[in-house]
Amino acid sequence: MINLYNPQNVGLISALVISYLLGLVHGITPDEHTWPITFSYAIGSYSVKGGAKAGLIFSSGFTVQRAILSEIAYLALAGIFMTSVAFGITYVAVGAAMFGAGVYIKNKKIYPHWHWLEERLSYITGIHKPGDNIQKKEMEHKLNPVMESGENLKPVPLKLAFAHGLIAGFGFGAFALILYTVIAPVMPNIWFGWIPGFLFGIGTMTMQVIFGSIFGAWLTKVKKLTIRGMQYLARYISSNVLYYGGLAFAVAGALILEFPQILSYGVITPIKVHNLHDLGVGFFIVIFVVVIIGIVSYIEGMKKVEKLGYTKS
Repeated sequence: MINLYNPQNVGLISALVISYLLGLVHGITPDEHTWPITFSYAIGSYSVKGGAKAGLIFSSGFTVQRAILSEIAYLALAGIFMTSVAFGITYVAVGAAMFGAGVYIKNKKIYPHWHWLEERLSYITGIHKPGDNIQKKEMEHKLNPVMESGENLKPVPLKLAFAHGLIAGFGFGAFALILYTVIAPVMPNIWFGWIPGFLFGIGTMTMQVIFGSIFGAWLTKVKKLTIRGMQYLARYISSNVLYYGGLAFAVAGALILEFPQILSYGVITPIKVHNLHDLGVGFFIVIFVVVIIGIVSYIEGMKKVEKLGYTKS
């Protein structure tokens, strides 16, 4: 009998099977290192194929990282990454990557700029002097061609999804603890040390591709939207989830670095499944990023779509 909740007396074959099964469970349950990222990119693809591709690309990076860390765990060096500092840094890094992607989507082809900073720079460089009447049009933001132009919108680019996977893999939760402290050490030699992490990543990938397909196809079910309406709404939701979700991750990471005891707080449930039994900071980040930001963005995005006339008569 394989006990995924508390595996003991693990042999080579059972270790490999458990690694893959843990990956499947990891991909199903609401995990802060998978769902927010897959959701944001899959929604931006507004198609089954695009959503599956988003899950595949993200999980590929995640799988590579888990395989490397599994090898490190076999060498008894994983403890370096199993600290509150490493946890906080990972959150900040994931947040920065998500925020950067959100800025890119919202400002594609237009560099992010701030009026106050530009004014100060113009004074420093001598372009203007304090007291000059700077024309508004010199400082105003241009319309984002991705969000407002009449051109056909393309799906949200997946270039950063692989990098997101590499970064997110450094997160440590119940799954990682089992993988690196119970499974990896039973590998017969150094040449097998990476396999548990690889199989775990493949299991996660299996479910993320499925969920990515579901997320990607979701907007196509909104029958009142035209193709352009779906494109616009997909990009609006995706950019907001990445942008504001990234800020949430970064803030959470900074708080963990300053107050590591945050990681010990959690809500215990009777559900004996990892990520659902002890609901900690990660679970609530998932709820905030995917559910709250996603729903609010959908509501606001629909208003914008209707105002722009991207609905079927």
